[in-house]
Amino acid sequence: MSLKQLAARIDARTPAHRDRAVDGLRALALLAVPTGHWLLGGFRLDSAGALHNASPLSAFGFLAPVSWILQMLGIFFLVGGYASVLSYRRRKSTTAAWLRGRMARLGRPVLGVTAVWAAMIPVLYTLGVPGDTLRTGSTLVIQPLWFVGVYTVVTALTPYCLRIARRLGGWAAAPLLGAVAAVDFLRYGPYAEAMPSWLSVLNILPGWLFAYQLGVSWGEDRIGKRGARFLLVGGTVLFAALLLVFHYPASMVGVPGEARTNSHPPSLLVLALAAAQSGAAILLRDRIGRLLRRPPVWAPVVVINLSAMTILCWHQTAMLAAAVPASFAGAVPGLTTGPDTIGWVLARLAWMPVFAGLLVLIARYARRFEAPWQAGTRAANARRTAAGLLAAGFAVFALRLA
Repeated sequence: MSLKQLAARIDARTPAHRDRAVDGLRALALLAVPTGHWLLGGFRLDSAGALHNASPLSAFGFLAPVSWILQMLGIFFLVGGYASVLSYRRRKSTTAAWLRGRMARLGRPVLGVTAVWAAMIPVLYTLGVPGDTLRTGSTLVIQPLWFVGVYTVVTALTPYCLRIARRLGGWAAAPLLGAVAAVDFLRYGPYAEAMPSWLSVLNILPGWLFAYQLGVSWGEDRIGKRGARFLLVGGTVLFAALLLVFHYPASMVGVPGEARTNSHPPSLLVLALAAAQSGAAILLRDRIGRLLRRPPVWAPVVVINLSAMTILCWHQTAMLAAAVPASFAGAVPGLTTGPDTIGWVLARLAWMPVFAGLLVLIARYARRFEAPWQAGTRAANARRTAAGLLAAGFAVFALRLA
């Protein structure tokens, strides 16, 4: 079967009620995650042959605007909120049962990747991979998984987000913006030195719930074209003011050596970007939907959405699958050399298709972790227990708790 025929078959099997624009936006946000991590994350090889994390943003500040494009978690939370509304309306059982189903879909792939890595670490160490390399790798693997935890919490809040959206419409997200602004004022304003270090943690929930709440309001048809324009213009103006007047860090991701970061936890700059992106997405929805009526364009979107959690959980493993073997060869441009020259940037761009190919190969086997577990048998229960213990062991290792 040719690719054209396969695309036509996928298109024909797509239900007429499917919102292709929302699926397209989700696929775009998903692809931005590995692209950002692969492009803006590098390694440095020490004298003992071990790999350590290094960022090209430390040497090339002008790359910061690239992070504005690749930081699309706002879009991901937006479409997540929108999709949750539709799913919640279609639920055939209780709210608790609906939530359990959503949590299981998020948890299975996370348990899978962490269990596999827990089993791989002693094997790799026996094969001569340095302990520091294994620490670096485990940190990279667990790094994107924070998102799953946050997304699980905001998904659990869907019924409450719906109630607020029905009452306040598009303004339901405004209090969340205000909460983050208040925390930022305290930790960066004139009283910063008197503030406790844990204060920034208060931004985690409202910071990521902001775009999700916008998505819920959008799903409830409470944000139209006018509201979308307000989000686009208002978010853009606030983003520029925070950069130029209040001197927020330009990079949307953490830069080693910098005292402040925008993303962990989210600062007001992240919400400004999410507002602008959300407004643009809502305004472009119809155009995106028309574009995705073309089978060759729609088919890749379907494949990406079907592998969403696999992409999120395994893309760092794909990069490590190239970098760890290369570390035994010494200095390999774009893989094990420090990201501090233009040559490194060009070499890393050349490696990107290799990372993508490795991810496709890994996904062929890893996608099974997204499938529902067989229940009721003693063997299945034993496998789940073993996977849980392995995952817990990996978390202890990756978080340096042991």
